[in-house]
Amino acid sequence: MSEDQKKQLEQQLWNIANTLRGKMNADEFRDYILGFIFYKYLAEKMEIYANSILKQDKIKYRDIQENSKKGQEYIEAIKEESLEKLGYFLKPSELFGEVAKRGNGNGSKDKESNFILEDLQKILTNIQLSTMGTESEEDFDNLFEDMDLNSTKLGKTPEARNEIIAKVLSHLDKIDFKLEDVQTGHAPSQRDFLGDAYEYLIGQFASGAGKKAGEFYTPQQVSIVLAKLVTTGKSKLRSVYDPTCGSGSLLLRVAKEVKEVTNFYGQEMNRTTYNLARMNMILHGVHYRKFNIKQEDTLEHPQHIDKQFEAIVANPPFSAQWSANPLFTSDDRFSQYGKLAPASKADFAFVQHMIYHLADNGAMAIVLPHGALFRGAAEQHIRKYLIEDKNYLDAVIGLPANVFYGTSIPTCILVFKKCRENPDDILFIDASQFYEKATNQYLLREEDIDKIISTYRNRTEELKYSKLATLKEIADNDYNLNIPRYVDTFEVAESIDINLIAQEIKALDSQMVETDKVIEAFCKELNIAPPF
Repeated sequence: MSEDQKKQLEQQLWNIANTLRGKMNADEFRDYILGFIFYKYLAEKMEIYANSILKQDKIKYRDIQENSKKGQEYIEAIKEESLEKLGYFLKPSELFGEVAKRGNGNGSKDKESNFILEDLQKILTNIQLSTMGTESEEDFDNLFEDMDLNSTKLGKTPEARNEIIAKVLSHLDKIDFKLEDVQTGHAPSQRDFLGDAYEYLIGQFASGAGKKAGEFYTPQQVSIVLAKLVTTGKSKLRSVYDPTCGSGSLLLRVAKEVKEVTNFYGQEMNRTTYNLARMNMILHGVHYRKFNIKQEDTLEHPQHIDKQFEAIVANPPFSAQWSANPLFTSDDRFSQYGKLAPASKADFAFVQHMIYHLADNGAMAIVLPHGALFRGAAEQHIRKYLIEDKNYLDAVIGLPANVFYGTSIPTCILVFKKCRENPDDILFIDASQFYEKATNQYLLREEDIDKIISTYRNRTEELKYSKLATLKEIADNDYNLNIPRYVDTFEVAESIDINLIAQEIKALDSQMVETDKVIEAFCKELNIAPPF
């Protein structure tokens, strides 16, 4: 698939999504359209896999007679294989194309036979039920719970709801995801194109979701920066972790920077977003055994407490509140620091949590508001411990304002390593003035990203852009990490020649006198009083 075909696919999917736009808000129709795309993906994968098993019998999966004895034997055998290989199962009659045809009537004018809502809701439930008692059960549990096909938001009557859903399915059915090319190895990048199209839709929904967007999506340009930072010097990763994983996009972005990621781990508090993350993983071809996404509050109820990870990335909610319960002073994640992050600002609680999970050979990068760089009290105490006692902080990178959805505040990235290659200094980068202005927000261009990454990897100093600060300098600044303290961006104003300005003013005065004379002469000719 070419780049043009990819863009065409993205536009086709967005146009179909807009079929629902007039019915509900962006959050709601996002869940439906992404769910339907995911269902189509699962069904096509199921059909391709089943056909490969049936190839020796010279029959197609759709041709199996489900109610016949022979058909049931085939289905049971395929189900067992499918649950092991794919992690789920769909019967021939439950395939996306079959349901779409029934909804479209197969040319029939019988409205009753075209009614698919009940069957479709049952099929989505059956996908989950097919995994019960298997290894993939947790990965498919309640995956479609946000798709209530009986919601009046889709239409006031069952018939109206059926009509809009049938229309969406019909449009989607006409799009070839070309998954067979992936299965046969003819187009190894095809899955990435479909995954990218899915990511494109998530990004489109995020751009219209205002402040809520930050709950499930990190702008792609920032994701690329984070991913490149933590994969520096690596071609393979045993594990990558995001404690506030949203839709999972950041985890998947890290995978694009290396040849292989063995396992993906994440945690997400919002149930709807958690469902989206699992769908995103599966749709990107990540096998159910290779990802472990949990739904819970990361700080209060961590779900991967016994694990360490080679790469950690996060864009946590800025200055979120948390309990800061005194009991956490005996929690291994926080106990060594002597102080907890304040209840009103959990920024450094996330840092501490991530440090705890970071492997000795690993790297982590976290997005924070600028206040985390210089606020005092407990946060200053934690910064001091991380720098003076542990020497984990590797770099501080200032980003432009207005690059995140729903907020215009300037942000920064902190990079940490437990075994630093350059333990004598910390790199400061001020990338805040390098961006492109878009309609609603600023964008990091490819050259802006390359400049950040090359500066980080080569640890180069550049006037008004980057600086290697010694640990002593930072200690002398009381562990205040505010970037202008280290990167001098002061612009010297041009010197002004007062004598030259005085001469110019005199010349203007002379010109005004001559102009007044001309105006006075005109006024005399017109027999009117001059205006001065």
